[in-house]
Amino acid sequence: MALLPRVRRALLAAVVAAAVALPLAGAARPSDVPAPAPPAVAPLRADGGPDALAAALEGRYAAERAALREAARTAEEHGARLRAASLRAMAGADRRFLEFDGRDGGRSAEVVGDLARAERIAVLVPGADTGLDSYARFRAGAAALQRTLRQEFGARSAVVAWLGYRTPATGSAASLTPGRADRAAPRLRSFVEELARIRPGARITLLGHSYGSVVCARAAAGLPVAALVLYGSPGTGSDRAADLRTDAAVWTGRASGDWIADVPHLRVPLPAGGELGFGADPVEPGFGARRFAAGDGGHSDYLVPGSISLRNLARIVDGREPERA
Repeated sequence: MALLPRVRRALLAAVVAAAVALPLAGAARPSDVPAPAPPAVAPLRADGGPDALAAALEGRYAAERAALREAARTAEEHGARLRAASLRAMAGADRRFLEFDGRDGGRSAEVVGDLARAERIAVLVPGADTGLDSYARFRAGAAALQRTLRQEFGARSAVVAWLGYRTPATGSAASLTPGRADRAAPRLRSFVEELARIRPGARITLLGHSYGSVVCARAAAGLPVAALVLYGSPGTGSDRAADLRTDAAVWTGRASGDWIADVPHLRVPLPAGGELGFGADPVEPGFGARRFAAGDGGHSDYLVPGSISLRNLARIVDGREPERA
């Protein structure tokens, strides 16, 4: 038992060292793989019913596939073979992207399921180390959640894998501060508000993993979502769930094998402004969130097929009560 305080002290020392180094280190440079500008697309409209929306979505998906293929050719010409291979897979005929921009490391939003008729919509926001080169892992999690919703509950559902920001690298200075989350939050807000506009009446759940939970917390105030799920979270930058200023049910979960439990929950002011760390632990009772059982997996295992964490996340998306921790 004496080991745990030593681990925490070591982590705290690392955090303080990062605070000193942060002004010098700065954020990691974005990928230098070039990509063409994305095509102009017409806004999606809610009028006309599901059939009209489905037709408009097919047009959007086709335009984004073409953009992905062009970005893959550009990456190949640049010699970025890993990026090109990933983009070619993303451009498959069965893939449905609402958004894609390959510049500055890449941004995307992919739909798994029938968005035009979905009564349950889950928006997944990833954490550190998620990008176009490692996109397949993120998409696999979205597909696993969609399969569980359909097979377990027969839900008319869609899962959106939202990679709408440049995620930090694990352990980097950027991963210890809310700067990227603050910049991502307006984009996420706009995206969720558009989903609510084109699918009025659908139950929308916002799910943030790891650093993605910081993004979701920063975007949460007033969003038209039924539930906000923070899992594998390092904190939100708020002391209480009430401080998120959302009417959504706030759920939180952490697997027993998740290393993020050992990250110090503190906020340290930085000399140049801003702060380091994310404050209160969302799974602690004092935070005020509802806690679901997340099993014994590791930090990247919450969406593993057949896991208790995946089943409980699906239950929350469907509006059901999950197994409590």
